[in-house]
Amino acid sequence: MTIAFELEAQVRQDKGKGASRRLRRAEQVPAIIYGAGKETTPLLLDHNKVIVALQHESFYTHILTLKVDNKAEKVILKDVQRHAYKPRILHMDFLRIKADAKLKMHVPLHFKGAEEAPGVKEGGLVSHLLSDIEISCLPANLPEFIEVDISNLALDQLLHLSDIQLPKGVEIVALSHDRDLPIVSIHMPRVEVEEVAPVAAEATAPTETPPAEAGTPAVASSEQKPKTS
Repeated sequence: MTIAFELEAQVRQDKGKGASRRLRRAEQVPAIIYGAGKETTPLLLDHNKVIVALQHESFYTHILTLKVDNKAEKVILKDVQRHAYKPRILHMDFLRIKADAKLKMHVPLHFKGAEEAPGVKEGGLVSHLLSDIEISCLPANLPEFIEVDISNLALDQLLHLSDIQLPKGVEIVALSHDRDLPIVSIHMPRVEVEEVAPVAAEATAPTETPPAEAGTPAVASSEQKPKTS
């Protein structure tokens, strides 16, 4: 089921780094909206609602409704800046869209059919070389993701961008620049042979004392020395 994303925003009045820090402490996210021949406008959004929306994969590739002071605008998300280690959104960029103007977006690749792939049945592993691709299309044709069927992929075989079955009205940007990149392959896993260290030579048993040669008297112990007169 397609999810309709709508966020409320208000025009931001104060600017600067100090103001941005205050806004973040107040659980608000600084943002901008631009494009479609209109001026760039600084905005404020509710941080908690933004966090919830960003949990959906389709939020990144969907036509969004941004209500700025109760006036609805159709936009796409162009950039998100996150804190390095805190669950915190620092800034967002939104691009206005026009129904008759093509847009470029990165959309995720969804791979299906791995269980039926001949290469997998022979013991091979699926290697995803790309996880998303940049596409060009009109807003009405924007897909949430691109599906790639690998059910016929054999061992040591590659699929390229040109092998993708695209939805109507969608083009792959890399192909327009003659860059037919590989996207997925199946290969046998590498088996690393563990080198076994050579077994240490067993300790040599102590050599027995050779018997005394004939004619050589044995040395008697002190207890066995003969008494002298």
